[in-house]
Amino acid sequence: MSTSQQPGGAEAAGPVPIPAFLDPAPAPAPSGGVLSRPYLALSLGIVSVVLLIAFEATAVGTAMPVAARELHGVPLYAFAFSAYFTTSLFAMVLAGQWADRAGPLAPITLGIGGFAAGLLLCGTAASMWVFVLGRAVQGLGGGLVIVALYVVVSRAYPRRLQPAILAAFSACWVVPSVVGPLVAGTVTEHLGWRWVFLGIPVLILLPLLLALPQIRRRAAGPLPADPDAPPRAAPRGRLAWAFALSLAAGLLQYAAGDLHWWSLPPALAGAVLLALAVRVLLPRGTWRAARGLPAVVLLRGVAAGAFIAAESFVPLMLVTQRGLSPTLAGLSLALGGSTWAFGSWAQARPAWAAYRRTFMTFGMVLVALAIATAPGVLLSWTPVWIVAVAWAFGCFGMGIVTSGTSTLLLELSAPEEAGTNSAALQMSDGLSNVLLLALGGAAFAAAGGGAVGAASTAHEVAAGTAAQAGAGHPAAFAAVFLPLAGVAAVGVLVARRTRG
Repeated sequence: MSTSQQPGGAEAAGPVPIPAFLDPAPAPAPSGGVLSRPYLALSLGIVSVVLLIAFEATAVGTAMPVAARELHGVPLYAFAFSAYFTTSLFAMVLAGQWADRAGPLAPITLGIGGFAAGLLLCGTAASMWVFVLGRAVQGLGGGLVIVALYVVVSRAYPRRLQPAILAAFSACWVVPSVVGPLVAGTVTEHLGWRWVFLGIPVLILLPLLLALPQIRRRAAGPLPADPDAPPRAAPRGRLAWAFALSLAAGLLQYAAGDLHWWSLPPALAGAVLLALAVRVLLPRGTWRAARGLPAVVLLRGVAAGAFIAAESFVPLMLVTQRGLSPTLAGLSLALGGSTWAFGSWAQARPAWAAYRRTFMTFGMVLVALAIATAPGVLLSWTPVWIVAVAWAFGCFGMGIVTSGTSTLLLELSAPEEAGTNSAALQMSDGLSNVLLLALGGAAFAAAGGGAVGAASTAHEVAAGTAAQAGAGHPAAFAAVFLPLAGVAAVGVLVARRTRG
């Protein structure tokens, strides 16, 4: 902006400097895409961070059973998973406030360091409790990083490029979901489970060298204050409520995993804490799907929770009810990684921008149909490959919804609120995962699923007799999939309310 208007309307004779936060016409952003020269190092760096987190998340499940046995900690097996989730919830809130106030550089740096430290703790653990502690430290680091990265996208990329880089984040889970378990299994078999954890910290050096200098240059520090903006009340007690939310999640996971009368008090305590915490930490109106940002946050949780909870039961259903080997059961989901990436790519196309909300509604229809179709294999005359086809379409829908909600969140967020709102989106995602997994597990056990798990030992699976062992309990799987399909159907209605 080189000229200004004087009060009387005449143009000033010379250029008058204008503070950056008052200038309505800032310097144009560099042209090109996310891999053009101005953005190349930053894009490669932050995508590499997401790729490493995704690889660890998909590989750890392969090494975890071996680690638990060698550390004599099988009774603590579930805690190794829940520790990561519960601490990441707290870290997400912390990262949102921190990044909004001081910029995303510090939480990303500390988060990557914490993630690496947690991996080292796990890889060198001499007892299961130390291993669980390492997983908790990993969760703190992962929660800090994933939220702060959204703030980087909000600040460092122009609006036209944000859908593309967010689609790249989603696509980062494709290759790890396919090769992660295979690589982890090979490493565990030939080198030992510890190297699954000890090998990843070395790879963190590359994204650190690429991303941190670019983040420091493009997105570091607090945003300049606008004196004309109305004052914003400083959030009070959010970190305390974040701790309460993490505690609630842990209590609910414990109660769902131990269905006895003594599990009722922790379940009730967890439910009360959860209800109170989410009223503070999620945007007002989230639970009633208020139009705009609240509906976007709720949609992310509904979609992720229903789909991931259902997906966790697919391999078990194929192995115990149709006699597939674990390898074939896993391969039935492999195609979904590619269609998920394609869905993310499709919704990021500029030509679709005006129809993004309609596209997300269509995506939720695909998700609901996929979950409802999967238990069709409980009927012996249904071809088993129908699950692979249904899940490929469901993953395409999830690619649309996850990337679309991320894009809409940044569109609907003021720059100074990008961190807080990104934390809410990630909390909705993660919290719905654990809640619906817990409810699905409880429904599975109540409908006789415990007998399926007890009958389908590793020896039976290897011998190909698991189908006969668990064939008497198809209702346990129907009790999981059909309600989750109903949850996804609710997501179709929520998607229609994402327009602000």
